Amino acid sequence: MAGYIMKRLLWMLATILVITTLTFVMMKVIPGSPFNEERNTNEAVQRNLEAYYQLDEPLFVQYLYYVKSIVTFDFGPSIKQPSQSVNDLLSRGFPVSFELGMTALIVAVISGIALGIFAALRQNGIIDYIAMTIAVLGISVPNFIMATLLIQQFAVNWNIFPPSTWTSPLHMVLPTAALAMGPLAIIARLTRSSMIEVLTQDYIRTARAKGLSPFKIVMKHALKNALMPVVTILGTLTAAILTGSFVIEKIFAIPGMGKYFVESINSRDYPVIMGTTVFYSIILIIMLFLVDMAYGILDPRIKLHKKG
Repeated sequence: MAGYIMKRLLWMLATILVITTLTFVMMKVIPGSPFNEERNTNEAVQRNLEAYYQLDEPLFVQYLYYVKSIVTFDFGPSIKQPSQSVNDLLSRGFPVSFELGMTALIVAVISGIALGIFAALRQNGIIDYIAMTIAVLGISVPNFIMATLLIQQFAVNWNIFPPSTWTSPLHMVLPTAALAMGPLAIIARLTRSSMIEVLTQDYIRTARAKGLSPFKIVMKHALKNALMPVVTILGTLTAAILTGSFVIEKIFAIPGMGKYFVESINSRDYPVIMGTTVFYSIILIIMLFLVDMAYGILDPRIKLHKKG
């Protein structure tokens, strides 16, 4: 186990290095400069600004400064908001984004698994058809369109929930629903197909022959094995939810990292772009690592290391 964990940690570091390099290259390849909009600034002032932010150095030297900022976890000041450092923006915006993302993920996992179980137990019945219709809609409709529809129906037409900001539990309902719908649909379909397959296994027939209740058969014997495909995609879904929340945050005017990230792209704020990208990449890589660890917990037959 220790060897496997060490190997995975090395792969994680290598992945972060690749992401770091690609992010840096992409930022330098994209035309434009953080100071292009400042037309009234004379050349001397612009050169001083570039020197202050080390943008006048050779690309390799800039890259080394960038790697150093990641190692020390000090991403420096924002170019467009000089009074704020990237760390300040992360500490202020990330908790909101994390709260939205985790709430949406919990809603998607619980609702998707429950929907998938009911659909599998009532295969080809009315519940199954309703559940799969919801799943198809959730997969087919992008979350930004879903967000617009929810605002129109529940905030404008019916005036049940507020359409924007993030100040009370009521404000969380619409953005959470918009963000969770897609992952919920994927989890529901996976759970249904996996549960149908598991329920035909011999050990399930044996459990039924012993007279166990349907609830015990599903919850104690079938569900753990049926969840393996769901656990497999949790890392990917977490990535989709956390990055997809940027669009949702912009639509609902939520003061999370989405606001700063979108604004930083428009204004070529390199430190914010690269700091946010690397920060989220580290989180997602850790999530994928935790998913791998969960395999051994759900199914003891899966070994994470070789004996001998």
